Amino acid sequence: MEAQQLHRGRLIDHVQLVVRDLAASRAFYEAALGALNVPMGGEGEGYFWVDELFVSTADSLASQGHLTGRHHLAFQAQDRAMVDAFYRAALAHGGQDNGAPGERPYHPGYYAAFVLDPDGNNIEAVYHGEAERSAPSVVITF
Repeated sequence: MEAQQLHRGRLIDHVQLVVRDLAASRAFYEAALGALNVPMGGEGEGYFWVDELFVSTADSLASQGHLTGRHHLAFQAQDRAMVDAFYRAALAHGGQDNGAPGERPYHPGYYAAFVLDPDGNNIEAVYHGEAERSAPSVVITF
């Protein structure tokens, strides 16, 4: 078996969305997250994953035959331009506007854009302003 690496942050290990149209969701997430420099992780029969996001059909074992309801997922962007690129890419690949790029009142410097994915999930890209990270991610090798 080939060694595998995972990059993890804090709190969330993974999120699963169960979708109606896997191809439409893949096109949306590949474009929207690609604009955030997050590459596709892989795929299998009836599913794909990107970092901690796992997307599958209702036929997957984990979904037990049910679609997920409306969720709000927020992805980190490195700067405002990346938020803008996410928004454009998401709209060009089946997303629906749910809040154009701009500052929000959550805290000073909070710059975000919101789109609805093909299943109506509220997907956000956010840049929190100038900050310093202690590490780009936690690397797990097994």
